[in-house]
Amino acid sequence: MLFRSRMVFDFDGSGCDGYTMNMRLVTRVQAQSGRSSLSDLRSSTWEQGAGNLYRFNSSQYLGDTLEESTRGNAERFGRDGGLKVYVSAPKAKELKLAGPVLFPTQHSLKILAAAQAGKTVLRARVYDGSSKGSKVFATTTFIGKRVEPGAKPPGKRVANDGVLEKLVSWPVSISSFDTGADAKETPVYQLDFRLYSNGVGREILIDYGDFSIKGVLSLLEIRPFPGCE
Repeated sequence: MLFRSRMVFDFDGSGCDGYTMNMRLVTRVQAQSGRSSLSDLRSSTWEQGAGNLYRFNSSQYLGDTLEESTRGNAERFGRDGGLKVYVSAPKAKELKLAGPVLFPTQHSLKILAAAQAGKTVLRARVYDGSSKGSKVFATTTFIGKRVEPGAKPPGKRVANDGVLEKLVSWPVSISSFDTGADAKETPVYQLDFRLYSNGVGREILIDYGDFSIKGVLSLLEIRPFPGCE
């Protein structure tokens, strides 16, 4: 089979107003017989800057047909940093997840802080609303040797590369594991990329075990930081 994908991330916000991320992943799969199918994953999340509230909404299309939709929100509760989750689709349910658990932007900021502090390993449990809103993933992040400013970015050059060249960066590898009854010794997937100090990642490799996807940066647009009023 031949896979061709295009992924777009739109990340915006601040610690004051919260962080919004919109993502779309369109994948065309072509079989050896010549038949092809098109899948379209659309995801939108909002995360409070303080990390106490989180909203998620995702839709999976096959061609023009909506195959699955997940919506819900989560809020922090308890002294251990656990979560109360309210899922409204695909099926209404409420969950309580023992802590500590991080939301995605919290996790990214923790990785950046660990890298800047010279740490090489970060372990954390992360909730992102995927898997119909029901799963927490146990993650292990390995942070490689710091790359000083001025190093040539990997992959082909794109607009705004000059911004990245002025920043320090680190090779990062994140392994995500199932928890609970689904727990296995092997990760569900492994994500490798170059992480810059402004949070931008490039040259992404996603390894699912049976197959992998390589993502090459083709366009980078950096908007002014909104700041806080």
